[in-house]
Amino acid sequence: MKKITAVVGHYGSGKTNVSANLAVMLARRGERVTVIDLDIVNPYFRTADFTELFGEFGVELIKPMYANTNLDIPAISFDLERIAGEDGYLIIDVGGDDAGAIALGRYAEALHTIGGADMFDMLYVANFYRFLTSTADEAIAVMREIEEASRLLCTGIINNSNLGAETDCAAVDATAELAREMSERTGIPVAFTAYPPNSGRTGDGVLLTERYVRALWE
Repeated sequence: MKKITAVVGHYGSGKTNVSANLAVMLARRGERVTVIDLDIVNPYFRTADFTELFGEFGVELIKPMYANTNLDIPAISFDLERIAGEDGYLIIDVGGDDAGAIALGRYAEALHTIGGADMFDMLYVANFYRFLTSTADEAIAVMREIEEASRLLCTGIINNSNLGAETDCAAVDATAELAREMSERTGIPVAFTAYPPNSGRTGDGVLLTERYVRALWE
């Protein structure tokens, strides 16, 4: 992973769960990690919910001023330029689709200036079991809308195809061809494939993902 990573994708693709897992993975390696909750669209299932988890691993969490309150105000109050200039890794959890990516676009110029190609990644999270991203065509269309809204280009794909608690290796592997097709058609590599933590899968490009984000009834 590069120093600055923005995590984007379709609503319900698992961006927040992926962001949390990436942060914990880096923290376990002894890295300094900061997570920014840039989701100004969805008040549920956001990285701001993981203050206790991140505290356990020493991950700094920066969230909108009114996150987790009764006020539905999309206020963003942090200095991205200063944070990006500090040591360690910065993970930005972006709201869903192009609507959420508009907030990231506010920082596009700064990210280009601070990061550049060697410092900044924008990873697109794809769940091919979700409505409107069940084919490579659909997933690419959503990705292009996000790129346009954010004024930034995706540099990697995360295949996070899952069925919640029912996810197993077979369910993930069944979507591998869709991820490859998406990569071949866009020229964007598959950076990670997300597997359950007990899958036994290892190696480069494997992201073992705990289910930190759970349904409201769980």
